[in-house]
Amino acid sequence: MYYRVSGVTGRLTGSTAASAYCPQVVSESGAVVEYMGSNKVPELQKLFQKVDGVPIHLKRGVIDRLLYRTTMGLTIGGTLYCLMALYIAAQPRKPQ
Repeated sequence: MYYRVSGVTGRLTGSTAASAYCPQVVSESGAVVEYMGSNKVPELQKLFQKVDGVPIHLKRGVIDRLLYRTTMGLTIGGTLYCLMALYIAAQPRKPQ
C-alpha cells in the first residue's frame, strides 16, 4: 500500500502509486496545482560547468567569496587559538 500526506489533515493517508510518487499541492479552491517553483537546475548547470578558471566554490560571485573568506578566517583563527591554548596548558604550574 502507498501513503502520502493529506493536504487537509496533515496526516498520512492511503493512496494510489501514481499519487504517492507525484507530489502535488492542492489549492484552497480544490484544484490540483503542480509544483509552483521554477526549475533552476539547467541554469545552475550552465553556470557551474562553464570553463572560466574560477573554482567551483566561487562561481556565484561576491557572496561565495565572502563566505569562503569568512570560513577561512574562522578556521585560521580557531587553529591559532587551539595552539595558544595547548601552549598555555603545557606550561608547568608555579608552586605556591
